[in-house]
Amino acid sequence: MNNQSNQAIFIDRDGTINEEVNYLDHPDQLRILPRCAAAIKKINQHDIKTIVITNQSGIARGYFTEKRLQEIHDRLKGLLAHEGAHLDGIYYCPHHPDDGCDCRKPASGMLKAAADEHGIELERSFVIGDQLSDIGLAHQVGAKGVLVLTGYGRAECELHKDKWPKPPDYIAKDLYDAVEWILKFAARKG
Repeated sequence: MNNQSNQAIFIDRDGTINEEVNYLDHPDQLRILPRCAAAIKKINQHDIKTIVITNQSGIARGYFTEKRLQEIHDRLKGLLAHEGAHLDGIYYCPHHPDDGCDCRKPASGMLKAAADEHGIELERSFVIGDQLSDIGLAHQVGAKGVLVLTGYGRAECELHKDKWPKPPDYIAKDLYDAVEWILKFAARKG
């Protein structure tokens, strides 16, 4: 890819990087899915920014605190570092779905904040996730959206495919498959 420094791959957390456990509220519950650390390491090796974007309404619901969320993210970073991978940023929305904020996916607040902070061109970037909100977010900012079949992804495909306003640009088996497709796609675009 040319000038990767202004591109990013935005990755959903729960169900995409780590196992989906309804309202992950303790670092000990965090389990990275197979091949995810290798996928993130592969992104790192291509000098593309790797940024997690995650809705965390459990904070607004009182299930856990922002301090606990930081502990969970510290564990995530530690597990990835152990495998030679790193994240360039983690952005989260702490709000309840009814709050009407501009950061809860599919709203674009987290991506815009990351773009401002890291000098990212959103229309040259990618969003990977296991839910339609991730794909909608990608398309909203002109990025490419990749749906993974981990987490809620398989159900999104099997139960809701006929209701998608716009399909994903690619449907991937997992995060590693998504990253391989993105790197090939970006190489073709040159």
